[in-house]
Amino acid sequence: MKSEHGALHRGLGNRHIQLMSIGGAIGTGLFMGAGKTISVSGTSILLTYMVIGFFLFFTMRAMGEILLSNLQFKSFSDFCSHYIGPWAGYFIGWSYWMTWVVVAIADCTVIGGYLRFWFPDLPLWLPALVVLATLLTLNLVAVQLFGELEFWFALIKVLAITALIVAGVVMVGSGYVAPTGVRASLTHVVDPGVVFPFGASGFFAGFQIAIFSFGGIELIGTTAAETRDPGRTLPRAINAVPLRVIFFYVLSLACIISVSSWPAIAANKSPFVQLFLLAGFPAAAGVINLVVISSAMSAANSGVFATSRMLFGLAAGQHGSKYFMKLSRSSVPVRGLLFSCACMLAGLSVIHFMPEVMGAFTVLTTVSAILYIFVWGMILVAYLRYRSRDPQLHRESAFKMPGGRLMAWACLGFFAFMIYLLALEPDTAEALSVMPAWFGGLAVMYRWRKVKKSRPQTIKVLN
Repeated sequence: MKSEHGALHRGLGNRHIQLMSIGGAIGTGLFMGAGKTISVSGTSILLTYMVIGFFLFFTMRAMGEILLSNLQFKSFSDFCSHYIGPWAGYFIGWSYWMTWVVVAIADCTVIGGYLRFWFPDLPLWLPALVVLATLLTLNLVAVQLFGELEFWFALIKVLAITALIVAGVVMVGSGYVAPTGVRASLTHVVDPGVVFPFGASGFFAGFQIAIFSFGGIELIGTTAAETRDPGRTLPRAINAVPLRVIFFYVLSLACIISVSSWPAIAANKSPFVQLFLLAGFPAAAGVINLVVISSAMSAANSGVFATSRMLFGLAAGQHGSKYFMKLSRSSVPVRGLLFSCACMLAGLSVIHFMPEVMGAFTVLTTVSAILYIFVWGMILVAYLRYRSRDPQLHRESAFKMPGGRLMAWACLGFFAFMIYLLALEPDTAEALSVMPAWFGGLAVMYRWRKVKKSRPQTIKVLN
């Protein structure tokens, strides 16, 4: 039934929010890019993930404090518009929408690539089209169904990583000896020459790759309007971020390195598959392939959901067409959903221009990572303005950001450094170089809308 005043329905419960936050903290990049990150950074990649997780935790705490200070905010686009200015809401809303459109395209594309494991001659466009159509159909039903989908997608990822950690602990505890003659041991994490095998440059190169994996961690900030008990569920989801980073990233990669040893980890292969093969599971490649597909499905599903909600929020905040405020009987922003999926469908044409799966995926995820950093940075700027404009709300808050203004500035400095690092590598620098065109286009469109609103309306008199 349509909710009162055309508002989004609060249909997500605690288990949905908790698993969505886990899904956001476990990106496709962990399964797909772990081998590459370990190969360039050595075992210092464990520190890389902890550092990124540390700063993103405080960013999420800043977001949580603002959202809970005023439950009328539907997303971070709303409070950025309120505290920074209408232009900020416009920029962050459309940038976040574009981020998830790109992510959904990337993940639909990569699903086709991984299905070629069983069907080598399968055209990439076919599974991508089927996945997009399926997710559109399911998301048209109700927000609860999105929550259920994300719950099970996230559960698959959690079970896969838990199984890997258990296998790794057993192999280390039993002193397992690989066919290569390497004995599983925790000492491999700190073996001579493996912590910083390529010095500072290798360590920082790991950041460029690893930060892609965290995209989507802020997704819980778009569900504030559809959470039954935000005062309880949002803090629980956000506060669990550090433990989840340690468990899903640090512990799993530590197990892989301990069993395989750093020199044996290939950059172009999944280290998750390698560990299961060493554990005596020859079907490991197929199993991990299914997990990666479910992870990509999860990200694409999140993209379909988030883009429709961002368009609804943009329309409600007068940053987009009122056309997108239309809700279905089950309170789904159906027009925004259809428009976003149409854009994703058009974006799948990248398969024609870049038939190499990983080449297309790298370019798309680099663009999305840059937009994520912009979104995270704007959340922190809004927090600083919130502290200045509404000090009484901060004093009354039951979910204050630890460290306050000092940590907000520290996080902004960290993100600025991430942009600098992205400019150092040729592949990421190429994607970075096209981003001014996106923000320039937004500036032009924002100025056009502003001028259009300021024009006096004329009344036609009929003779």
